[in-house]
Amino acid sequence: MLAIALLTTTLHAQDAHTLAQKVDAHYNHLQSFQAEYAEHYTGMGIDRTETGTLLLKKPGRMRWSYDSPAGKLFVLDGKFAYFYTPGDAQAQRIPAKQLDDLRSPLRFLLGHTELEKELPGLTIAPDGSNFTLTGVPKGMEQRIHALSLTVNTDGVIQRIRLEETDGAVTEFTFNGIHENVPVSDRDFTFLAPAGVEIVDGMPPI
Repeated sequence: MLAIALLTTTLHAQDAHTLAQKVDAHYNHLQSFQAEYAEHYTGMGIDRTETGTLLLKKPGRMRWSYDSPAGKLFVLDGKFAYFYTPGDAQAQRIPAKQLDDLRSPLRFLLGHTELEKELPGLTIAPDGSNFTLTGVPKGMEQRIHALSLTVNTDGVIQRIRLEETDGAVTEFTFNGIHENVPVSDRDFTFLAPAGVEIVDGMPPI
């Protein structure tokens, strides 16, 4: 029985390694990425779902444009991250290197990392016709209990689930994925609405 258990563990580790490499290979060749997303959050008595469009471009650019709630925005221009919620008098700005936000582990979508280094202790589990890879983001162990990527057999990420150490869960589901779409650096320039001040600070939780 022990021998069988050890063999099963070895096969699962190898499968996780192989699939992680496939995910790396898929996203490393991308220059840009666009998808519709649904963001579901539960925790601290809150249960909310927000939707919008995600746009990525190498190197290090990311834009989350929300249509629900309309006007909410998160922009990463490669140097700074900007957060804005409609109705606020201020937009928050923080250097990208100091970013400690739940979206920051998603930088592997930009093809700048190796999953097995980014998520130590990576494991694999079947999920219907897909597979789920799970690990703990390096450097975020105090906040994130587990990060799971549900991917298809081609290594394309369909869903991302983050479980925080306080029990909160955030899940991103992607649809309408388009890869290597034409995008401009201007798409990642944050322009504050009239009367809104940009201030340095920490991102909202």
